[in-house]
Amino acid sequence: MGMGKILKQAQKMQREMERVQEELAAKELEVTAGGGMVTIKITGEQKITGIKIKPEVVKSGDIEDIEDLIVAAVNQAIDESKKMMSDEMGKITGGLNIPGFGLGI
Repeated sequence: MGMGKILKQAQKMQREMERVQEELAAKELEVTAGGGMVTIKITGEQKITGIKIKPEVVKSGDIEDIEDLIVAAVNQAIDESKKMMSDEMGKITGGLNIPGFGLGI
């Protein structure tokens, strides 16, 4: 395989990855923690777009518990968003970790 053909394939893969990244930026996941007490909405770009906390969590008045629930929910949301991105990019790269075609994660 010639170098020119390899470069064309790499450029095509790069364009496809950019397209998928744009699509994922528009996708939103909803993740819950604490048995549904905290819900996080996050995009494929790992941007938090919403946080919902059930009133009974706040009524407990235990700030440390509330903070722990939020941290757990945010971390879980980020992990799931990264997995979604990785899964989609893996479809393009065949699961290869190609230098210069990083996922930014």
